[in-house]
Amino acid sequence: MAELSTLARPYAKAAFEYAVDNKQLAPWSEQLATAAAVASDEVMAGILNNPSLTAAQQASKLAGVCGEALSAEMHKFIGILASNKRLPLLPEIYALFAEYKANREKTVDVEVISAFDLADSARDRLAAVLGKKLERKVEVRTSTDSNLLGGVLIRAGDLVIDGSVRGKLDKLAEAMNS
Repeated sequence: MAELSTLARPYAKAAFEYAVDNKQLAPWSEQLATAAAVASDEVMAGILNNPSLTAAQQASKLAGVCGEALSAEMHKFIGILASNKRLPLLPEIYALFAEYKANREKTVDVEVISAFDLADSARDRLAAVLGKKLERKVEVRTSTDSNLLGGVLIRAGDLVIDGSVRGKLDKLAEAMNS
């Protein structure tokens, strides 16, 4: 994964800087998300990695599937990626672009997994506390996992807070076995 990130970084940075300079951060984010989703498809991945197709043919097929969702500038960007044989990196480019965008906007996506559905008030309090701790605007997504038994598991980028009963039991078992 580190290699893909290394290869994708200059393209993501260039796209981000272009979007910021032209005040098109949100549209570029949406367009990159669309192109990345299409490039992630198994059939499209086969096309993008097909050595018998020229770079222009690969770019054309990708752009054709995306249709009207892509601007002329995004078509040019895809052409540059194609000419450098970097179209398969679109998902990684989008991930880095989204990270740059979140850092600029001081936002973070937080995934909260709990054993039971969280009440809206509990979710809002959790978002407020995490927002203060992380010094960012927090966007919370919740899901349930009955294997946790109780408590919550919080993921915010690289930060993982395991306050689940399952996690505590696992730590206790590990401590007893060592």
